[in-house]
Amino acid sequence: MTTEEDWRIRQMFDAARQALASGREEAAEQLLRRAEAEAPGHPLVLNQIAARMLRAGNLTGAKSVLEQAIGIDPAMPGLWINLTAALRGLRLADEEMVALDRLLALDPYNLRALLQKASLHEIRGNLRAAAGNFRTALRVIPEGFEPPPELRAVLKHAQDAVAANDRALEVFVEGKLGDLRARHAGERLDRFEGCLATLLRKRRIYSPQPTFMYFPRLAPIEFYDRSDFPWLDSIEAATDDIREELLNVLSDGPETLTPYVSHPEGMAGRFRELNNSRRWGVYYLWREGVPDEGNLARCPRTAAALEAWPRCDVPGYSPSAVFSILDAKTRIPAHTGVSNTRLLVHLPLIVPPGCGFRVGAEQREWVPGKAFVFDDTMEHEAWNDSDVPRAVMIFDIWNPSLSAAERDMVRMLTIAVGEYYGTESRRGDSL
Repeated sequence: MTTEEDWRIRQMFDAARQALASGREEAAEQLLRRAEAEAPGHPLVLNQIAARMLRAGNLTGAKSVLEQAIGIDPAMPGLWINLTAALRGLRLADEEMVALDRLLALDPYNLRALLQKASLHEIRGNLRAAAGNFRTALRVIPEGFEPPPELRAVLKHAQDAVAANDRALEVFVEGKLGDLRARHAGERLDRFEGCLATLLRKRRIYSPQPTFMYFPRLAPIEFYDRSDFPWLDSIEAATDDIREELLNVLSDGPETLTPYVSHPEGMAGRFRELNNSRRWGVYYLWREGVPDEGNLARCPRTAAALEAWPRCDVPGYSPSAVFSILDAKTRIPAHTGVSNTRLLVHLPLIVPPGCGFRVGAEQREWVPGKAFVFDDTMEHEAWNDSDVPRAVMIFDIWNPSLSAAERDMVRMLTIAVGEYYGTESRRGDSL
């Protein structure tokens, strides 16, 4: 067959697919029959003939025709797809596995082939290998993919098989780790436990997703070790004084708070339910690098406690420090902060039961008077399921991994970007 003839047959098949897609089944069938008459030995024609044989239940005939076509064009994935179907029906497991491997060599992310290979491993009793292929198949499914009805049960089975294998693997590895756990009892193994949970697919991997500036080679840590911030001791010691001043502020009523989220109509996105609402209200002590002298004067003991605060100082942007009040039955949706060059500190003040906080894969409860430090460029969310408000003091600090020189450079870079774009493009708050 000449190149021109091959091109003409392929054009016919393309036209047939377009006709079929537009509902013109008769026109598509006429094109296919014409191609079959003109070039009965073309691989596309042979594949079409084999597909009809498969539908008619003639598996042996389909296998023979497909092997003939593969001899002509072994790089055509469609031929291998139909051959694996014929071999499955004929229960020729060894040949089916070879055909699946050839197909996956041509198309490594072919969902059907991955699912079929996993199923073949199950038939052979190799459940661990099956789980591996099912896991790969689930990974190649694009986000937002809506499976057709005939595929839903298969994908649900794949998910169940992977979950069952993960549970079996967990039992197995815990048996291996038991003696070592006893040997290292009392030592900190929280990082290893995170590693194990991730391996067992019990913990998702999160990475920094800053909305403004990403600084490379900073450790992606959700919650930092409290012992790395000894200066927090004096702030925690003032918790009762800080809480008392906050309650005095709140006694003026909700109008004393500023809605934390305030965007133009239609621009609030995921925060639309909280936009311009005091359900998430704040009382600013510092805002975008400027102290609120009036508010600080009203909270003198809080201001004194914050003298120990190593501020992230970027004129026009930070530091910021607020009392953050989350109303009853209110949730702050998952979001990320502006830059991993700074960290946030939470000092819990009023925490009714039913409140929680998640950063990345780690979830914590606030404990009044016990501060924690976290990277808010990791996805995080907060909720208050109680019947009364929750109150936390929040302020920002430099990421301690930055050198003095790096802080200087980040400070000037942030200011320069703001000057370039003007006041309308400020990074925005993210506490």
